[in-house]
Amino acid sequence: MSSPADPLLPALAEAAARDTVRWIERAVIGLNLCPFAKGVHTRGQVHYHASAATTPNQLREDLERELRDLVALPAEERDTTLLIVPRGLEDFLDFNDFLGEADALLASLGLEGEVQIASFHPDYRFAGTRADDVTNCTNRAPWPTLHLLREASIDRAVAAFPEAEAIYQRNMATLEKLGKDGWRALDVGPTPQEAGR
Repeated sequence: MSSPADPLLPALAEAAARDTVRWIERAVIGLNLCPFAKGVHTRGQVHYHASAATTPNQLREDLERELRDLVALPAEERDTTLLIVPRGLEDFLDFNDFLGEADALLASLGLEGEVQIASFHPDYRFAGTRADDVTNCTNRAPWPTLHLLREASIDRAVAAFPEAEAIYQRNMATLEKLGKDGWRALDVGPTPQEAGR
């Protein structure tokens, strides 16, 4: 059993959630990177939780709690969860390593086929791309983030959206057209913190 996480400073928790909402509104919805995001956002069905975890063990406990809470509630109340990690997984490789643990936890809870975990990170990098490739921005959030999605909601959204498999390619084209300066102009990075990180 891991030791309890240090309490997350309220200012940092608020900033992380606020930054994530801004990213959702300006980038994910604003650039239409996910055509399914606007509906759940406007209906208030997205739950934002800034984790106090600073270690993988603490984050695993937080992730388990958020997964259990998500499936315990009706989709009309909470369709999806964004678990934001302001401290502990700032390095993208460490974050990427944790994703295997996240998937293992999903399996151990018997939630495979019911929930998916998508990942976003300020330094997200697709395999085979340079760190400064603007197309990486399709998965760059202001803070390390695990997105817990209900499979049933994904299935409904895909059924309503023709050629859903083309979203990835369209997003790449959108970012290439926007360019690095255009991405910076969106101002979807983290709020600078004076202390507490």
